[in-house]
Amino acid sequence: MTLLLVNVLLALAWAAVTGSFTVMNVGFGYVLGALALFMIREQVGSIGYLNRTGKLLRLAWSFVWELIVASFRVAIIVLSPRMNIKPGIFVYPLTVDRDFEITLLTSLLTLTPGTLSVDVSEDRRLLYVHALDCSDPETMIHDIRHGFERMILEAFR
Repeated sequence: MTLLLVNVLLALAWAAVTGSFTVMNVGFGYVLGALALFMIREQVGSIGYLNRTGKLLRLAWSFVWELIVASFRVAIIVLSPRMNIKPGIFVYPLTVDRDFEITLLTSLLTLTPGTLSVDVSEDRRLLYVHALDCSDPETMIHDIRHGFERMILEAFR
């Protein structure tokens, strides 16, 4: 966390030296600071926050991609003359156990078209999810476990 603060201070110092506090210039200073810290990483320690930032960006991109794909799937279901779907609720066994991680996972699932997080069990081990098409809950469990949940664990642990 202290290296993040140092990187922000380096970005602000860059902006002060150049005399321009635009978002683009401060962002450029941040990148320059990150490169400088990367070059002296043996002296200052690991800069793991950059790795975490990459994993968070990967999670965000995965969510945007899933949002696009799920929107098309729901649109096809809604526009088809025969709605050959089987809506239902399935139980998802949680691997994440921290409140923030559970909240993030449930929010990502709820924001994705076609799924809705309904409830979390009292012991915080099970998540009840409503799906527009619950014809294959095992595949949905596999997709969540190896998609959002895995990326949340990578990014926050």
